[in-house]
Amino acid sequence: MFKRVLVANRGEIACRIFRTLERLGVESVAVFSDADVAAPHVSAADQAFRLGPAPLAQSYLNADLVLMAAQESGADAVHPGYGLLSENAAFAEKVRAAGITFIGPPASALEAMGDKLRARAVARSVGVQPPPGSDGPVLPSDGERLAAEAARVGFPILIKAAGGGGGIGMQVVREPADLTRAAQTCADRGRAAFADERIYLERYVDEPRHIEVQVLCDEHGNAVALGERECSVQRRHQKIIEESPSPAAFFKGESGAPRRQALHASALSVVKAVGYVGAGTVEFVASGAGELFFLEVNARLQVEHPVTELTTGLDLVEQQLLVASGQPLSAAVLGAASCGHAVEARVYAEDPARGFVPQPGRIEELSWPSGEGVRVDAGVTQGLDVTPHYDPMLAKIIAYGATRTEAIARLDDALAKTKLRLVGPKADRATNLAFLRQVLASPEFIAGNYDTTLAERLVKRG
Repeated sequence: MFKRVLVANRGEIACRIFRTLERLGVESVAVFSDADVAAPHVSAADQAFRLGPAPLAQSYLNADLVLMAAQESGADAVHPGYGLLSENAAFAEKVRAAGITFIGPPASALEAMGDKLRARAVARSVGVQPPPGSDGPVLPSDGERLAAEAARVGFPILIKAAGGGGGIGMQVVREPADLTRAAQTCADRGRAAFADERIYLERYVDEPRHIEVQVLCDEHGNAVALGERECSVQRRHQKIIEESPSPAAFFKGESGAPRRQALHASALSVVKAVGYVGAGTVEFVASGAGELFFLEVNARLQVEHPVTELTTGLDLVEQQLLVASGQPLSAAVLGAASCGHAVEARVYAEDPARGFVPQPGRIEELSWPSGEGVRVDAGVTQGLDVTPHYDPMLAKIIAYGATRTEAIARLDDALAKTKLRLVGPKADRATNLAFLRQVLASPEFIAGNYDTTLAERLVKRG
């Protein structure tokens, strides 16, 4: 096991990784920007290094500064968390070139999976089909090819940034008249977020459900799928409630178990094709008829990993550390089975009634819930300022139960007991706490019969 690990991240995920490091007796190193001097992840670590000013490009996304902190701290490994530099192949290669272990897949796998067009090709090569779409990149300026590709794929179309992720650079186009403008917007967002303006077209799947499979692979050829997660409660193509296992109807009845096993096998075949090592998530989209298509691979730990931890009893961060230190997956991990049900809600400083616009402000009151089957992964404390510089997620509240009904009831009770008051310069700021409970209480969610449009429809209902 490593002696000292630098976590190249912030907020709740940094705090969550530090908890495992402390339990294992591994020293921890934090990095922080000027906006995060008083953040909980800074005080939670054994050492902390300032990166720079608040903007991401001058702090958490500056690979050279993060690497310098790792070297100065004497860290023998870097855990990237999720987001930020976690899927940056160049950063992973720099870390390894410096003689420090990168706790994640090899750079070659990051490159293959980070490019969504390459990932589609990899999936097809092992017989796992993505939604019908363009085989190569399309330029918004090439109007003739853009129109021809759209006609071939068929409307409605989903335009995606080739280097994208997290819903960035993605738009649904239902009419040919909107094609050119949407393509340019996606290209602009891809260029700004990923320095990659390439886009591609994909058929939009009706009544889409977003289902993903958690995988773990070691460098000895062992790999395991640790169940699937339903991630269809989304806004702006980003998840807000996740659960495991998926309650989709096509996983029930006599054909349910074979379909679930086939999905898990497909996920493993994709990651094995690129020599994947570590924890990762293979994402699929399901149509209302139950057709499953490959979407992408998130080559890192996912925000929603706690629901898998609660249903399997595994610590996925610990498994990442063990795999990165060269150890094979244990028999207990390879034979792990999902038991019970878990549901996670992401608590955001945002206003659902105003299009989920972020709500920066000071946290004047804060009390997290506790109780049987309840877990809170938080990245803020009372008195802290929620700044506009970073994602407005404050915490994740997760509930586990022997049944889905019990897990939902426990999560709803936990959300009801959460006290969170956010104050701006002139008035209180909004959070999504009430909206999360609205989702849990909706007939569609209770029945497990929902898709990625549920959140938007609930907002319109009021």
